[in-house]
Amino acid sequence: MKKNETGLIKSIKAAAAIVCLAAAVICFLTGTIKLTGAKESYTFLKNDTFYRVTDALEEEYEDETVCPVEFITADEEYTLVCNFTYEQWEALPGDAEIEGYIYVSESGGCLTFAEEPTQKDIKKAERNKNADAYSLYFGIGMAALLAGVGIGVITVFGKFFTAYEQIWFVSILLLAAVFSIIFPEESSNGVNGLIIMALYLLDTFLNILCELLISKQSKWNFIVSVFVELAEIAICIVLMYRFATLASTLFFWLPCDIISFINWHKHPDREEEELTVVRTLKGWQEVLIIASIFVWTIGVGYFLTTLDLGSDFFKSRTIEVIVCYMDACVSAVGIVNGVFILLRLREQWIAWYIDAILEGIINILSGQYVLLILKLGYLTNTTYGYIKWTKYIKSGKK
Repeated sequence: MKKNETGLIKSIKAAAAIVCLAAAVICFLTGTIKLTGAKESYTFLKNDTFYRVTDALEEEYEDETVCPVEFITADEEYTLVCNFTYEQWEALPGDAEIEGYIYVSESGGCLTFAEEPTQKDIKKAERNKNADAYSLYFGIGMAALLAGVGIGVITVFGKFFTAYEQIWFVSILLLAAVFSIIFPEESSNGVNGLIIMALYLLDTFLNILCELLISKQSKWNFIVSVFVELAEIAICIVLMYRFATLASTLFFWLPCDIISFINWHKHPDREEEELTVVRTLKGWQEVLIIASIFVWTIGVGYFLTTLDLGSDFFKSRTIEVIVCYMDACVSAVGIVNGVFILLRLREQWIAWYIDAILEGIINILSGQYVLLILKLGYLTNTTYGYIKWTKYIKSGKK
């Protein structure tokens, strides 16, 4: 009876994975067909005067690199969005008006330009408009792909994970998939929002898989972690932010993962070789570590606030400064966490608690709501991992 139930559950999981992957393929194909078949011919309609819609108080820019301002025609039929530098935006009068070029298609589509466009400009504007119109297909496709791959993993490696671990893993992935549809990511620094969201979802998948393997005292978490670092480096580069995290990931975490894998491989449990022997830290060492984190946060955080790398990701200079200091603290706590993992110390879970909370605050300030699901996964799995490691240490296994 038990074998039949196990086989039935495995069949259900396999079917669910296939359905999700099939849905992803259908969404991607539909979006691609609609996008490639949506090409139209735009012709010049007229020049018209566009008037500023919002004032400076409503736009609330604080030293941004790019400041988009919306304009509208007197009859409110056509809209034009122009990008200004912060200095240009500051000098822009509240009743500003500009002359714009209006192009229309036979199907009623409309494109507006602040300067007379070339054919290349028209094609680029049409491509961006169509990408926005059909982005939902690709967004749902990515969400379905994430769910399908996640369910596929727990189907293939089901014997390695407990029922709780499988439920936790799939639940976090499904929540991330839903949030990616509800809160789609906007384009930033010239990178399409779909690409940014794809990186977020990849980061979520790899991170929770890595976290689960750490809680199981498995050395293979470090192999997955290498791909985690690569995904997070890509996110930092694309968004041009969190350079303390980028540096610590590149110069600390990548080599630390390799060294940690070797160290954990050398300390298997005598009774269960798939487990690694873990231990705990002494009190005076914790005081030194906390002091070091404080000094690092102040020094590196101040240095980051002096950099101006031209990112348009943040909508406020105040938020950018806050994130700089929090990023410095996260990088310090992350390094401590990495050392603790390398040395197989239980306190790495406490460091990870702090890291997850700070990361969550940064995600809220940055509007990265889909990544909050990842932080929820961190906090729940950190509790689970801390309990498992504590039980192991108290059991007296060597």
